[in-house]
Amino acid sequence: MKVCAAALGLLISTLWGAGALAQEITPPDWNGETLGSPHRGGVLHLTADGPAGTLDPQINYNTQYMQVFVNMYDGLLTFRQARGLSGQDVVPDLADALPQISADGLVWRFHLRPGLRFSSGAPVRVEDVVSSFKRIYQAGSPTAASFYGGIVGAKECLDDPAHCSLPGVQGDTATGDIVFHLTHRDGEFLYKLAFAHAVIVPSDTPLHDTGNTTVPGTGPYRITSYNPEHQMILERNPFFHVWNPQAQTDGFVDRIEYDFGLSDEAQITAVEQGRYDWMLDAKPSDRLGELGARYASQVHIEPLLGLYYLAMNVHEKPFTDLRVRQAVSKAVSRHAMTILFGGGAIAEPLCQMVPHGISGADIGVDCPQDLQEARRLIQESGAEGAAVTLVVPNRAVEAGMGTYLRNVLQQIGLKAQLRPITAGLATSYEQNTANHVQIALSYWFADYPSASTFLDDLFGCDNYHPNSPVSPNFTGFCDQHIQSLFDQAMAESDPVKAAPIWQEAGRGVMKQMPGAPMIQMRTIDFVSKRTGNYFSTMLNHMLFSHVWVQ
Repeated sequence: MKVCAAALGLLISTLWGAGALAQEITPPDWNGETLGSPHRGGVLHLTADGPAGTLDPQINYNTQYMQVFVNMYDGLLTFRQARGLSGQDVVPDLADALPQISADGLVWRFHLRPGLRFSSGAPVRVEDVVSSFKRIYQAGSPTAASFYGGIVGAKECLDDPAHCSLPGVQGDTATGDIVFHLTHRDGEFLYKLAFAHAVIVPSDTPLHDTGNTTVPGTGPYRITSYNPEHQMILERNPFFHVWNPQAQTDGFVDRIEYDFGLSDEAQITAVEQGRYDWMLDAKPSDRLGELGARYASQVHIEPLLGLYYLAMNVHEKPFTDLRVRQAVSKAVSRHAMTILFGGGAIAEPLCQMVPHGISGADIGVDCPQDLQEARRLIQESGAEGAAVTLVVPNRAVEAGMGTYLRNVLQQIGLKAQLRPITAGLATSYEQNTANHVQIALSYWFADYPSASTFLDDLFGCDNYHPNSPVSPNFTGFCDQHIQSLFDQAMAESDPVKAAPIWQEAGRGVMKQMPGAPMIQMRTIDFVSKRTGNYFSTMLNHMLFSHVWVQ
């Protein structure tokens, strides 16, 4: 612990001296100009421990590939490509303006930009927009019910995807208009239309998970080669042009090569040596001092709407018993978890299932460590000696946190063991009920700036999908009263009025404890010396299209 603390102190003090943190607070604005830039061209080299599942943009729910897809696909709306709070604003993308919304909030009208083309060369038509929304239900998008279940006809599509007609999305080929009809007011529908699963794909896209086959998109890059064992290659989309620089820019590099297979330790060394320009995985604590002492100008600490939590499956013993779930939460020291992640500059203890910085997050709950009470609850529940397997990603940071958590579980009377899973596949493994995961160290990032993307996504009844590798609520938690609070808050268009409802729902989740919050983190991005114009947003993280290579 002393080595980690000293390393972190050196990293942070050096970054302050170099001005890296100050620059993060007051970043330069993106000018959107790439054509003719002297920095245009070259290859951006990325590295990660492993791949992250399907290439289907309407199904994949993993941050790793969603960070790639933002450079490949567009919806009618998207989040502004800007740093800080401006990056949470919704702007027109394939639509030429924000929607016209009826007074009752039930009718949303858009107009499709003319002249758009997919990376295949095919024109983007109104029919593609309509079919893309049908496909959300037909292909089994994990957010089909929770995000898009309020569209007229969605229930019938969810019940019988093969015969989905979706009368709630209508297109007029002659005028280019697209009209959405909702069954009820949805205060977050603007965000949901800007979310990644609402991207527009060609109407002939298969009505099933495309797996390792890429789908044509409208963004500045397209996947030209993919081997999930080794590498993904992206090259320029020859049919792309900038229509709204706040939504999509042309991109600096000509080619992006994303290699898989290196451990987090090896990734750091490779970026130091200039063999790679950026690494995905968390930086091991024992390397922080080295980064601060020798590579401060290449390190960027960014705000993050994300958290780590212990997900406990309420359908798997011993976590079917509320007392066991409560005992686990009481047994853990959030301060220790903060140190294991890297220290107070990049993480903080968290006692709620929504990170700070989102309206309705703060619920005034404290969670001090109490091992004695935790042991008492385990004994009272009759779970003493129960076999428990804790699943964690196999990176150094999570392995360290996992080892601590396993020891804590043993201290309170559970017979615990650790099961590391390849980081890129851990999420899909945990979410598939066929694997009978009891408890897992998981992380989650905001889909958009609302408490719903943590509370409803992770604990909403509509987000539990048994025997699917894409089931955000893999704890299987479903409480009708809490769900009614979710629905009530999401229907409220005024965040100020929604906040107390989310707070009540958050307190309800904490009482039931299907997930025990651990820490809220910031992200550390480490880039090569030749990488310039570093650019990151709170929702999409580092944007590959915005950086250049010398």
